[in-house]
Amino acid sequence: MNKNIKLAVAGAVLAASATAANAGIIIPAGEWTVDIGGNVNAYYVTSRHTGSAIVGDLTSLAADTNQRTSNSITTGLLPNFLSVSGSTRQNDLDVTFLISINPGGASANPLSSGSGSEHRQAFMTFGDKSWGSVKLGKDLGIFASDAILNDMTLLGVGSGAASRNPNTTTLGRIGTGFVYADWKEQVAYTTPNFNGFQATVGLTQGWNSIGSDAAYSATSTQRAGGGSAYEGKASYSFAANDVTGKVWVSGITQKIGGVVADDSQAWGADIGANVNVANFGLTGYYYGGEGLGITAMFRDGFDNSKRARDSDGGYVQATYKLPTATKIGLAWGESNLDANASGDAGKTAAFIKSQELWTLGVYHPLTKHLNLVAEYNNARSEGNTGTHNKTENLSLGGILFF
Repeated sequence: MNKNIKLAVAGAVLAASATAANAGIIIPAGEWTVDIGGNVNAYYVTSRHTGSAIVGDLTSLAADTNQRTSNSITTGLLPNFLSVSGSTRQNDLDVTFLISINPGGASANPLSSGSGSEHRQAFMTFGDKSWGSVKLGKDLGIFASDAILNDMTLLGVGSGAASRNPNTTTLGRIGTGFVYADWKEQVAYTTPNFNGFQATVGLTQGWNSIGSDAAYSATSTQRAGGGSAYEGKASYSFAANDVTGKVWVSGITQKIGGVVADDSQAWGADIGANVNVANFGLTGYYYGGEGLGITAMFRDGFDNSKRARDSDGGYVQATYKLPTATKIGLAWGESNLDANASGDAGKTAAFIKSQELWTLGVYHPLTKHLNLVAEYNNARSEGNTGTHNKTENLSLGGILFF
């Protein structure tokens, strides 16, 4: 299996599902070994939406009074993947590359030629197990990456208005327990593995602070003022008898430019742990920051006066593997965004305050490569003026890795 699928499945299988392929399609090519791999997934989703509109809400989206119930066939949190990677050993260096294309699997309009396509990865690495490795290119972000890789909805659907507005992917637990690590251009260094301990530090492309509405985020149309973001993480993996697990921390900081010459500092930090004892698994995660925003990195992180808003959240997840190899899981998570006490237009408006998600999932390995998935998700959002909405969805489908 190529590095991309290993990355996705390692966390997802640990928390949510059963088996996945051990390798993709391996092709010897001279001094290179080429690996072709990926996944295909599809789900039938039926949803019920209730409540009112909340500015900045991406998880429930229950404001459409003309469409209180809806159905669709769509991809889940993971898009379809097709990745080509290669590896070689030259001049005492391990050298690799990976390029992926990520087509969606849903559309809502005729003559649309299908859904959108993403290009999430294009990077190379070089290094040696004695001193570590360097990554250059676009890949999963460093901060909050372990949060999504341990989320059991990675193999399913989670929240989002997939059944009303089919798109390339759904949200999973993004925005209801963690901020999306996203796919970023980066220069990163990863240490060797020291008996389970490993760390990564890197510079990633500086991003804009975006706002749900210009009235609430004056930085929404401004370029990132501080250049690169600084990200890092450290983890420790352990195993003893029937007990395995991982503990991690990560962080990010970046200056965000405003409409004048001043800069605002955004930052975030997190801590998480996953422990597995025999057939039981437990994951806990917490994050906090200023200017970090909610759901997407830096989204709604600043008010109309360019002042950072505080945000925090986390999730807990428990799983159990049955004798049939079927894994069942129950998880709860929440993300919160605090409007500033005075002078913040979002404080007195139906502007997003919190997003919460309960998930009950069943993940069954029909074959070594194919997993069947059933999920029930209950997403609830609250605005600063007490406005609420809710979306319940039931999804059935499968995901195939090769």
